Amino acid sequence: MKKIAIIGSGNIGISLAKGLVKADYTSAAQITLTRRSLDHLKPFAVAGFNVSNDNKATVANADVVILAVLPQQLNTVLDEIAVAIDPAKHLVISVISGVSCAAVKEKLGNDVEVIRAMPNTAIAIGQSMTCIASDNASAENLMDVTKMFETVGSVVKINEDLMTSATALCACGIAFFLRAIRAASQGGVEIGFHADEALKMAVQTAKGAADLLLLHGTHPESEIDKVTSPKGCTIAGLNEMEHNGFSSSLIKGIKLSALKAGNLYTKEG
Repeated sequence: MKKIAIIGSGNIGISLAKGLVKADYTSAAQITLTRRSLDHLKPFAVAGFNVSNDNKATVANADVVILAVLPQQLNTVLDEIAVAIDPAKHLVISVISGVSCAAVKEKLGNDVEVIRAMPNTAIAIGQSMTCIASDNASAENLMDVTKMFETVGSVVKINEDLMTSATALCACGIAFFLRAIRAASQGGVEIGFHADEALKMAVQTAKGAADLLLLHGTHPESEIDKVTSPKGCTIAGLNEMEHNGFSSSLIKGIKLSALKAGNLYTKEG
């Protein structure tokens, strides 16, 4: 069983570690979590994970290295662990937004296999939409990383040049859909429901809409057609939203977020 090092055990790193153990992909004893302050990792040490504040030693003892630090911390960490990286042994996975595989290999060596993964915050409940990409990883390692992230949601393999787009659609997208749910609940209050009732109703309705598409494999418009009737209240509401730019504003927001996502990291940052 491969030993896994998670460098920078914040929300994403911890959620992945929990998911890997919960799904029996590996055991807690095979995972080492690193963080500058070990106080934050005490509960995980009690749960059977290895914890450390020595990134270099942790990497030397691992087979899979998951980089989960903040973008501004990355170069320091890469300089720290570079001497411990063995291209014949290590697979490196980066979950850092805006950082290319090439940028990681520039510090660790071009022979190192690097896979880039972009989960979203729903990883905390095992419902992430994770996109993965690589320019040099083997099919076997790509399959293995797919299985890793399937323990915390769904996975799609994409070309690396689409990673910033995936960040906008999947990572930023969480906030976009949450805002839509918030707006729906506010509409519910205006038509007579208490705030807590309206929010519960909006959340479950949004969840049901998503599940219809996931379980039926249908297009949104085919499900919309089932709800709309001639001169009905649903089509009237939809058309009013469209007249006010509902779809257009969402598309524009995603495009702007993708533009911003491409500028999150620089070599100097």
